Amino acid sequence: MAKSPLTIMKDTFGDKTKLVAAVEKFTTDELWVARTNKDKGLSHVSNAKLLRLHATFSTVQEKFGTRAKLIDAILDVEKRAKDEGYKTRLSAFPVPRLWDLYKSASKRAGVKVASEKKAAAPKAAKKPAAAKPAKKTAAKKTQK
Repeated sequence: MAKSPLTIMKDTFGDKTKLVAAVEKFTTDELWVARTNKDKGLSHVSNAKLLRLHATFSTVQEKFGTRAKLIDAILDVEKRAKDEGYKTRLSAFPVPRLWDLYKSASKRAGVKVASEKKAAAPKAAKKPAAAKPAKKTAAKKTQK
């Protein structure tokens, strides 16, 4: 059975304030586009969204370090490194959108991407299919 965001948050961080503090570590100019509601802040965001943000920011920071390097990687994968207009447009996107764009562009280009850290369940080995006997053809009955 899948765990709920509440249980994942409690197992990983203890309480929501620690999760919010962990996500706020990524709110520097290197990764964050400042578009939050200053009245509410991150403490009013759902646990599921905070966990997704934390996983995305952790992966991007580990792989690229900054938003600028992620944008450059997207431009390289899409072979549009010299397109300044596109680069300007991408610079307005938040990191989760950029990360999704990078993953999809890499998939289209055939580049292998290490995805976000998720608990992947090991796949069970399939049993070989047992040989089934051939179906018998039904003999047609003639009516008189």
